[in-house]
Amino acid sequence: MNYQREYSRRIRLGVIGVGAHAYRNLLPLLSYLPIELQAVCNFSNEEAGRRTAAQYGCHYYKGAERMYESEKLDAVLLCASPQAHTTLACEALDRGVHVFTEKPPAMNSGELERVLTHRGDRVYVVGYKKAFMPATDKAVEFAQSEKYGRVKSILASYPVNLPPDPAGSLARGEFSDWLADSCHPISFLLAVGGRVKTVQATQGPLGNSVCILEFENGALGILHGATGPDLPVENYSVYGDNWDLQIRNTDTVILNRGIPFELGRTESFTVPGEEYGSIVWRPQNCKATLENKALFVQGMYAEMKHFCDCVLEGKPATRGTLEFAIQVCRVSEAAMRSCGQKIPVNS
Repeated sequence: MNYQREYSRRIRLGVIGVGAHAYRNLLPLLSYLPIELQAVCNFSNEEAGRRTAAQYGCHYYKGAERMYESEKLDAVLLCASPQAHTTLACEALDRGVHVFTEKPPAMNSGELERVLTHRGDRVYVVGYKKAFMPATDKAVEFAQSEKYGRVKSILASYPVNLPPDPAGSLARGEFSDWLADSCHPISFLLAVGGRVKTVQATQGPLGNSVCILEFENGALGILHGATGPDLPVENYSVYGDNWDLQIRNTDTVILNRGIPFELGRTESFTVPGEEYGSIVWRPQNCKATLENKALFVQGMYAEMKHFCDCVLEGKPATRGTLEFAIQVCRVSEAAMRSCGQKIPVNS
């Protein structure tokens, strides 16, 4: 990997929305990416926008149109609100500007289908960080390997639940925690399991919910709306025929391969050889290096790096794509419409 100062070619970038998330997580990523920040645009807090522009040595604009007219941008990063993302994305794409947008990319799948009509040959990537985590990459590696392969089921435990009256909330176009955060575990499930055929969701009297996903390849997925202590808050499990892979708190990956076993006869769990037992991957925290930083562990670097590579190389995105985003939204919406019934995702 290279640092920003080491790249000979850089993307001229504008950022729309420099609130807490963008300031805390996305802007610090510029040190690791081939990006030259040209301008920031902030609608709601002019002082924050101007101070951020001064800090990064770029121009500040209160409106996106003025920014596009004044700057020669290659790409724009959208970190506003889901209510604004669709219009902002279409405006940028129509100007020939590539788009990276934070999640949620829209209020519903219909809005994303509208964006699709504007995309053309521009690069469009959604920041579904859970689909870009190094831990997810390891899960996908085993799920797609000839030696292991054939995922049969996936469990995602994440602290997000359907809102009260989910079907009504969807029909009214309301913003909810489900809209904001269900895309995290759903994007992981789709990244590992593939496209989803049906969704069936059940909501308990205490407000928690469970969603069952039937993948097109025959595997099953479960999204468990977890409750409990504040941290850690998420876990993933991928099950194959003779193996399983566990992801704990995004930074620990455990591959369980089992051992030769005969009930009532096997004497030791430490059988000879290296092809049995479990393997554990986790970042070291002795040195101040990249692989243990949250920006890398949580997938934020990887999502932005993929976007930059596609823009510089003139190739379409293959991860976090608009088509993937539409599928994520459709799964989320199917869960909201389910009310205990099995709902087709792509009907």
